Amino acid sequence: MERFENDDLQYVVDDYYDVNDFNNDGAVVEPEPQRDAAGLESFDSDFEDDIESSKPKTDTSAEEARNGKDIQGIPWERLNFTRERYRQTRVREYKNYENLYGSREEMEKEFLQVEKGKAFYDFQFNTRLVKSTIVHFQLRNLLWATSKHDVYLMENYSVMHWSSLLHKGEEVLNVAKPIVPNLKHPGLLSQQLSRVQISTMVVKENLMVAGGFQGELICKYLNQSGAAFCTKLTTDDNAITNAVDVFNNPSGALRVMAANNDAKIRIFDAETFASINRYSFNWSVNNTSVSPDGKLLAVLGDSVECLIVDAQSGQVTNSLKGHLDYSFASAWHPDGHILATGNQDTSCRLWDIRNLSKSLAILKGRMGAIRGVKFTSDGRFLAIAEPADFVHIFDTKLGYVNCQEIDIFGEIAGVSFSPDTETLFVGVADRTYGSLLAYNRRRYNQYLDSML
Repeated sequence: MERFENDDLQYVVDDYYDVNDFNNDGAVVEPEPQRDAAGLESFDSDFEDDIESSKPKTDTSAEEARNGKDIQGIPWERLNFTRERYRQTRVREYKNYENLYGSREEMEKEFLQVEKGKAFYDFQFNTRLVKSTIVHFQLRNLLWATSKHDVYLMENYSVMHWSSLLHKGEEVLNVAKPIVPNLKHPGLLSQQLSRVQISTMVVKENLMVAGGFQGELICKYLNQSGAAFCTKLTTDDNAITNAVDVFNNPSGALRVMAANNDAKIRIFDAETFASINRYSFNWSVNNTSVSPDGKLLAVLGDSVECLIVDAQSGQVTNSLKGHLDYSFASAWHPDGHILATGNQDTSCRLWDIRNLSKSLAILKGRMGAIRGVKFTSDGRFLAIAEPADFVHIFDTKLGYVNCQEIDIFGEIAGVSFSPDTETLFVGVADRTYGSLLAYNRRRYNQYLDSML
């Protein structure tokens, strides 16, 4: 994975850093680098030249959106171009980031033909009281929902909890200050950390696990103060922790997994945080996901191949071929039969674990890489997120041919369905319009759902 450090931790210049912006006359111009208070070069929000950054941050409700307000609060009426015109220019000028260059023509012919315009999830609210931030432009697992009212996300050096019931955000852990692990016993490789730049995170089973840009690993129980365990996994110069996960092994024991740029996967006991296994590969591991039964491990990274690995032994059992670039996202359908993998070649491939000779189907986004992949817990919907602007929701029951396209503006820090499938959360990282959006599942066809 490319090394890219976001020193000011405000937001990252991502895959669309070559996208042109509009000036007040409607002409297309390149955004010029500006320096923040720390003297670091950065790019302003796409709209910051037109809107005062000191303007109060307002939320948008579903009722306001129905009455015509932009869901992100962007005042298009004050700009010299319409939303439609700006969207057309963004799509036309967008430069997708690639590590491997080559023709995509043959793959274009294989994309599944889908019908867009469906509405599975309706806009519920947008709040700027919490704002996602991104450390590395290729890593977008920085938002997790634990209920339809509770979301965890990264905001600069803080892990934040947003409650939609209380309509407020609360700091869960500050990683700029010294982090002293609470759990101590002989042989535990734990150490104090500070000023950690969180590159990836997961929140499951009352446990928040975060990985850092310098190879750090932090584990915190949500119902306890401080961090239970933290350490630096490796001393390699390019040691980013690219992915973390919390899962149950086949016997039901809870495990913590970390995947790093040093081409290794490390597995820990989630109760004692003792190291259990370490698996090595031939390339940097960018993403991992464990099958629902805990037996198989999908391993993706700086390779066109995706590996299926025995989760207990680390032995490779299958190699999935078809992607044309590096992969950064994956998810298993709850039935354990389908694996979805997201790649920088702008595709999400679906694989039937019972026949891995070729992908079952290939889904396409709108303009960029697929950096986020999530199934609902009931398996009914699959969401795939691009680096910026678009999230696509597919109906799995109908063969993925029906799709809802969520069209917003800004870098996408993460997407997450609530465990009960009722809400989809989207984190937007942007200096001015960074926010948290929520979409509620439509239930007008609940009777029909029960018949399928």
